[in-house]
Amino acid sequence: MKTIQFREAIAEAMSEEMRRDDTIYLMGEEVAEYNGAYKASKGMLDEFGPERVLDTPISELGFAGIGVGSAMNGNRPIIEFMTFNFSLVGIDQIINNAAKIRQMSAGQFNCPIVFRGPTASAGQLAATHSQAFESWFANCPGLKVVVPSNPADAKGLLKSAIRDDDPVIFMESEQMYGDKGEVPEGEYTIPLGVADIKREGTDVTIVSFGKIIKEAYKAAEELEKEGISCEIIDLRTVRPMDINTIITSVKKTNRMVILEEAWPFGNVATEIIYHVQDKAFDYMDAPIVKINTADTPAPYSPVLLAEWLPNHEDVIKAVKKVLYKL
Repeated sequence: MKTIQFREAIAEAMSEEMRRDDTIYLMGEEVAEYNGAYKASKGMLDEFGPERVLDTPISELGFAGIGVGSAMNGNRPIIEFMTFNFSLVGIDQIINNAAKIRQMSAGQFNCPIVFRGPTASAGQLAATHSQAFESWFANCPGLKVVVPSNPADAKGLLKSAIRDDDPVIFMESEQMYGDKGEVPEGEYTIPLGVADIKREGTDVTIVSFGKIIKEAYKAAEELEKEGISCEIIDLRTVRPMDINTIITSVKKTNRMVILEEAWPFGNVATEIIYHVQDKAFDYMDAPIVKINTADTPAPYSPVLLAEWLPNHEDVIKAVKKVLYKL
């Protein structure tokens, strides 16, 4: 094992795959000369040259479309959005072309492409730069959606995403690029669609993903002091979703809290709740509680932003609610 930053894990995954397969290339704003807006492609231009690490104009619709056409013709592009907020400019290419071309061509074309970049809030970046679109993309058949929460998962999942023959939305966080963690030495991948139990517990199941899962870890540490045992599941892949791991956990703990950094209406949590009530209703000893951001655009004010975002205290309250300890 070695300890590296999240951004280094991303760069390692891309570089290792590009050494293995010369049809893979990276394209996006500032990925080359500037080493990436968040230095997640540091050194890649020097190693692979300007034909495989390409800086683009500020035109997400344009370079997303180039990537889709390139993938249809035998390449495996990695398209970096400086933030997934900017993917809205190119979302027509993702939803109407990348996700649908296999079906619409009767299998004559596939689209092995990865769209990656930061998701959700990153401090005081205001409403148009602080949005979580995981559930938006997961709603579209033909797309896979991955949201890692640590360097080891990021590297293993990104390598699998690059090798996948379908389009993958790979969502990171600006506030995680500096996070350090242990990453296995040598070649390894993590299969898409497999959740991970990050903490074993007996009293309540907490499901989360991405950077907000850190608040679940904090809450679990505090609750342990009160004799409450939390099991924490990191989804890792939003679509395909590993419902079986969640159901198995809920059948053991009989209670569930879902923590998600997204607006409350029609999100990933609501999909999980549907499956749990469908497959494990008789095992539940309390209604499920989901924790989301406030139902407003993200505020710029640091005081309001702190209120808007879920935190570990919200998780503690939710756990005590499902345990009838409030």
